[in-house]
Amino acid sequence: MGTEIERKFLVNGGDWRAAAHKVVPMAQGYINDPAAMDSGAQKASVRVRIQGDAAFLNLKSRQLGHTRQEFDYPIPVEDARALLALCVGGVIDKRRHYVRHGGHLWEVDEFLGDNAGLVVAEIELQHADEDFARPDWAGKQVTDAMRYYNLALAARPYSQWRDDERAASDIS
Repeated sequence: MGTEIERKFLVNGGDWRAAAHKVVPMAQGYINDPAAMDSGAQKASVRVRIQGDAAFLNLKSRQLGHTRQEFDYPIPVEDARALLALCVGGVIDKRRHYVRHGGHLWEVDEFLGDNAGLVVAEIELQHADEDFARPDWAGKQVTDAMRYYNLALAARPYSQWRDDERAASDIS
C-alpha cells in the first residue's frame, strides 16, 4: 500500500524559478464526481494524468491533512487522453517545476487555464513529523485547506474564487 505524506504551501514571488532544474507540463482530471467525495459516498479520488510523455491512473484516499493512501499506475498516453475526455469537472493544466532545497525535492505547480494565477509548492516527506528547510518563497501552508486540492480545483477553479477566498485567513 502506498502512503503519501505531503505538505502544501502557497508560493510567494518568483525566486524559486531560478532554482528549478526541470519543468514538466501536466494535464489531469478526475473520473469521479467531487460531490460524491464531499458527501462521503466515495472515499477515494480517481485521477488520470498526462505528465510529459508519460501517463498515470491514480487513486488517493479522501481525507484532509498531510497523510493519505495513494496508488499510482502507469497507463498508455492514448488511454489517458480517452479517460481525460470522460472526466467530471474541468481538466487541470499546469507546469510542474522541480526545485531542490535543503536536501528535499519541492514540486512547484504553476497552474494554467481556469486556475491561472495560482502557484502551489508541495514537499513529500518520509514521515509526518520530519523536519525540513522551508524556502523563503514557500508562504502560507495550505495543507489542510481543501480548496487547494487539485480535485477541488477541477470542480471549482481558482478563476471562480471570490477575493475573500483568495486572501482567507483559515490557512496557516
